[in-house]
Amino acid sequence: MPSDAASSDPSAPARDDWDPRAPEVLDDQVAAYDAMRSRCPVAHSDYLGWSLFRHADVLRVIEDPDTFSSAVSTHLNVPNGMDPPQHTVFRELVDRYFTQELVDGFEAACRRVVRELLESLPARGSSDGAAWDVADFAELFALRAQSAYLGWPDRLHGPLRAWTARNREATLRRDRAAMADVAEDFDGYITQLLDERRALGGAAPRDLTTRLLTERVDGRPLARAELVSIVRNWTVGELSTISASVGIVVHLLATRPQVQQDLRRDPGLIPAAMDELLRVHPPLIANRRVVTAPTELGGHAFEPGDRLTVMWASADRDEAVFGDPDEVRLDRPPQDNLLYGAGIHVCPGAPLARLELRVVTEELLAATGSLEPDPERAPQRAAYPGSGFVSLSVLVR
Repeated sequence: MPSDAASSDPSAPARDDWDPRAPEVLDDQVAAYDAMRSRCPVAHSDYLGWSLFRHADVLRVIEDPDTFSSAVSTHLNVPNGMDPPQHTVFRELVDRYFTQELVDGFEAACRRVVRELLESLPARGSSDGAAWDVADFAELFALRAQSAYLGWPDRLHGPLRAWTARNREATLRRDRAAMADVAEDFDGYITQLLDERRALGGAAPRDLTTRLLTERVDGRPLARAELVSIVRNWTVGELSTISASVGIVVHLLATRPQVQQDLRRDPGLIPAAMDELLRVHPPLIANRRVVTAPTELGGHAFEPGDRLTVMWASADRDEAVFGDPDEVRLDRPPQDNLLYGAGIHVCPGAPLARLELRVVTEELLAATGSLEPDPERAPQRAAYPGSGFVSLSVLVR
């Protein structure tokens, strides 16, 4: 925990209280953040600035955009990296692409994607079960579902999957040059796709990507950089977070047979179970903020310019709010769960994510008799800033 001297003198250099990149942290991020929440709930590191581990502190930050700004980068980030009033205009635009009507209309296509992918499930019937590569399935599902929702051609599946792997590797290495190259490649894919739609004019597919080209803000068309940023946020967030979420859900179902049995018996419990399972093991680790005015938080004084990291993966497991964080309960107050954030930056794609996770789980449980841990292949956890698993195998019966 920060010393009293550091708390009372904001100009004093901050000492490091922990190392987010330490092997023991990366080996099991959720357990490490649980320990930090009880030992040092406001902790400094050179890598993340001031990390906030308690639910109350995280909620305070995300509900006060005036004091804790989301404009943390010099790169355009629409609308995640914006504050009001600029954020308000772009957020209203983005929200129109995730209405309940649009999401409900996507269910049949989403279910087709899942069923096609589940055709590759290993042959079942053996008393020993058959090993199934969940991580591969989760990645393919996220990619194909996102493409189907936005109306992207199948030819982008291969490049985008390769891009996802390169982006993950560059991020893990903290290789800024490689990360910049990967980002430039992605922007190139999106720019080419948008240019093709423009060239087609009235013959362009009538989908969400084409529709985005017609949007206006403050009476003007969206700039190319704004379009690319919006699509980048949709895609990067969808591919990484949904992929992680699917792996987490399957792992928890395999390791919690009673929960799995309950959902098989009553599929109507699946929507609530998805939110609760992803509270137990959050798919999103953290977000950044920057302080804009002198303030006090968690017993520590902060000054303008201080960097904060809100630790979702800790806040949603705070014993002060949830009791035993590993207990799966479907009757928790939904407003306590920060899976999709809160405040003005609550995730606009939450309705789509909930639909996709519900459909995946319904179809998977219908296609199998049981899911069990694979004793021959231990799961390999993802490292910061990722969550979930980079390798996960379960036995299908």
